Amino acid sequence: MHDSQKANLSIIASYLLAALALIIILKQGLLAALFAGLLVSSLVHMLSPALGKKISDHRARVISVAILAAVIIALLSAATWALVGFFQSDAGNLEVLMQKMADIIEASRDQMPPWMKEHVPTSADALREMMTTWLREHAGLAQALGQETGRTIAHLLIGMVIGGMAALYDTTMPPNYRPLAAALHTRVLGLHNAFRQIVFAQVRIAGINAIFTGIYLVLILPLAGVKLPLTKTMIAITFFAGLLPVVGNLISNTVIVVVSLSHSLHAAVASLVFLITIHKLEYFLNAKIIGTHINARAWELLAAMLVMEAIFGLPGVVAAPVFYAYLKQELTDRELI
Repeated sequence: MHDSQKANLSIIASYLLAALALIIILKQGLLAALFAGLLVSSLVHMLSPALGKKISDHRARVISVAILAAVIIALLSAATWALVGFFQSDAGNLEVLMQKMADIIEASRDQMPPWMKEHVPTSADALREMMTTWLREHAGLAQALGQETGRTIAHLLIGMVIGGMAALYDTTMPPNYRPLAAALHTRVLGLHNAFRQIVFAQVRIAGINAIFTGIYLVLILPLAGVKLPLTKTMIAITFFAGLLPVVGNLISNTVIVVVSLSHSLHAAVASLVFLITIHKLEYFLNAKIIGTHINARAWELLAAMLVMEAIFGLPGVVAAPVFYAYLKQELTDRELI
């Protein structure tokens, strides 16, 4: 068999194996481990070139990169535990937030116009029942947030260790791959680049969104004589929900508007107007950040998230932006689109 035929067969096999691996990851609940590994690998790849300029000896560079990877894993692990602790505390407890939202909606029904009342649960118990039904329908998420939390954290830690080891090998060892291994390495690099582009860009967007929201909740509303409960929780939700393109803003905005109802209908309307205005301004920023990285429009990401949710549930929603960016880049590199 000629070398060109081997190369072509290796490329085809690598695409099939990559697709199979991504499906297994989604089906078996390994997305957290994958993303944790890619995050550590991305950070090591970003920071290790600085070490290469200062350290020429190969053995010393391996030790330095290993220490760098260990520090990154330790910092991310500490951040994970801090995040879990925050959402289990009174300030960040999601169950407390849902209970508060249910009580607010029930107490605010008299302030609502008739057309709004028709679409709002009639009582706090009805809202809680609606939330319970939604969680039953999305049992995977309920498990991840409840009894599967420990397993998810273990996956995160294992994924970070694997990502650190892979980055250590990539940044310190010269590549010497046979055709199939080389093709698979190219697929992994493509997914790695898509993850880095999407996630780092989305972190910037979520951070900007959280800063604007924090200014509104902590400064603007108090100056107007409006003090809302659960301010820290809403800012945290704005950031973490903002890591999901498009739908993240819908989640955080809904929480803020509902909590604003605890003060008055006017405060809720003011919050809604402010959030719409901010997001309209952010739309251009989002288009610039996301669009320049993967050349994808908001409707493309939303369509990808809708399809992935239908096939894989909520893990598909989380994975869709990265997987779509990866697929689009592969097609672009092959000059198919």
